[in-house]
Amino acid sequence: QVQLVESGGGLVQPGGSLRLSCAASGFTFTNYVMRWYRQAPGKERELVAGITSAGGTTNIADSVKGRFTISRDNGKNTVYLQMNSLKPEDTAVYYCNAALGGGAPRWSWGQGTQVTVSS
Repeated sequence: QVQLVESGGGLVQPGGSLRLSCAASGFTFTNYVMRWYRQAPGKERELVAGITSAGGTTNIADSVKGRFTISRDNGKNTVYLQMNSLKPEDTAVYYCNAALGGGAPRWSWGQGTQVTVSS
């Protein structure tokens, strides 16, 4: 059974940092591109960052470029999102998912982790 379990969210002040984790199980993690998405209230889910299966290439959305970094530990079947210089507009529920190459998200969505940036 595939599981994607996101954690690490919370309430942080503008300019602060958080590190999100996504623990994956039930599939061959090393075969998949991993991505982070977010969904703010009343908005569509959007792609934030992606990382190739071996971790050699990353893609970051323009809205968070220079502030967010994606990484993965294939030995732990975990993907991370380091978020620095957080802004109120980063407030959202953050989700991870897997994909084969440039394909659509492969699995059902997990519960996500809430990130709230507010003073």
